[in-house]
Amino acid sequence: MQLTVNSTALKNMQKKVFIKSFGCQMNEYDSAKIADLLAMAHGFITTENPDNADLIVLNTCSIREKASEKVFSDLGRLRSLKKKNPNLILAVGGCVSVQEQTNIFQRAPYVNIVFGPQTLHRLPKMYERACKKEKRIIDTSSPQIEKFDYLPPPSQTGPIAYVSIIEGCNKFCSYCIVPYTRGREVSRKMDDIISEVKNLIAKGAKEINLLGQTVNAYYDSTNNSNLSTLIHEIAKMVDIKRIRFTTSHPAEFTDDLFNVFANEPKLVNHIHLPVQSGSNRILKLMRRGYTSEEYQDIITKLRKIRPNIVVSTDFIVGFPTETDEDFAATMDIVQKINFDASFTFIYSPRPNTPAAKMEDNITLSQKKERLSILQNQLGIQTRQHSKNMIGTIQKILVTDHAKKYPDQFSGRTESNRIVNFIGSENILGKIVGVKITEALTNSLRGELYE
Repeated sequence: MQLTVNSTALKNMQKKVFIKSFGCQMNEYDSAKIADLLAMAHGFITTENPDNADLIVLNTCSIREKASEKVFSDLGRLRSLKKKNPNLILAVGGCVSVQEQTNIFQRAPYVNIVFGPQTLHRLPKMYERACKKEKRIIDTSSPQIEKFDYLPPPSQTGPIAYVSIIEGCNKFCSYCIVPYTRGREVSRKMDDIISEVKNLIAKGAKEINLLGQTVNAYYDSTNNSNLSTLIHEIAKMVDIKRIRFTTSHPAEFTDDLFNVFANEPKLVNHIHLPVQSGSNRILKLMRRGYTSEEYQDIITKLRKIRPNIVVSTDFIVGFPTETDEDFAATMDIVQKINFDASFTFIYSPRPNTPAAKMEDNITLSQKKERLSILQNQLGIQTRQHSKNMIGTIQKILVTDHAKKYPDQFSGRTESNRIVNFIGSENILGKIVGVKITEALTNSLRGELYE
């Protein structure tokens, strides 16, 4: 007698994991790897609904203010699910897990697992222990780059893929907690990165985004390779059409990077280079390792090589002791560089950082006012950059159907702007020419150009 298998019933029998990722692209990358690990080890499939999950993973970030409280708030909402399903396993990973450690168990005793950014590869084993009713499983150690030896090939990807090439940070900016939660800089071997890129190509990747807290500090001592070497090697792969990297640090912007912008056409015409402040006094207090003039010199050199390069950045306003003159210097560099886009934040003290010990003498209302002024000016510049694109032909990597317009397709320019336009299924995953016809608040519209 031949048995038939109901695929829907089989899928319903599989274990489901709900993963919520906080923060940066590094965390998004780690979350994807967690899903792959759990699928390989225990057959988990991901779900968008925590109500029907067998395992819930919060992959946390501690960069922003009150990050820990936001995590505990989420855990509070999950408590009812745990009561309904005592077999549900709750795991907290990422930077907050390192920062809070055993405090998570004290404030949320129903949590089963706490793990760090460098021990996510051990989660399948920790899950097995939790299923055996072992309580308060914790591993927030920093075993260098070990985790990459255990990560499986990517199960799936789209035209745009992300690859982590360096973990941790050595900069110890006075306001930043990353070196304390993700550890010191450790670069992956270039051969391992190339192997991952090849696997991503097999899954349809056309653009590779190289990731790191300080990505341009990448260095593989086994073959004397740096970020520029890696970019050139990836560019040799015919199927890869675009390469980008984030986040870079001005103090690590060496001559070889200028050369790769000059000589490698697959490297996109876009750079995200955080400046944080236009005031040299504040930059020194931040321990950023460069001056406003040195930052501007980098951009000047890049624009000589690529006159149309698009520059985005990060700003922190309201850093301790920031004066009106310091903020005016920030507004000055905004005007001079004419940034295309920016992430802007109000300063908030992070635990155990040097800046947290400084007198925070700026009121919240002052911080909000400065943030509003900064964002308004940056918004004007961003909108003008978008308007300037109207009538131009942009190379668009087509990634998906448009979210709001099912009959349209969506893709990204080299400057990472979203463009929606009418096309056909055969253009998915390809780079096509699109004439920009309209600039909207968060996207562009265009027409397929042949």
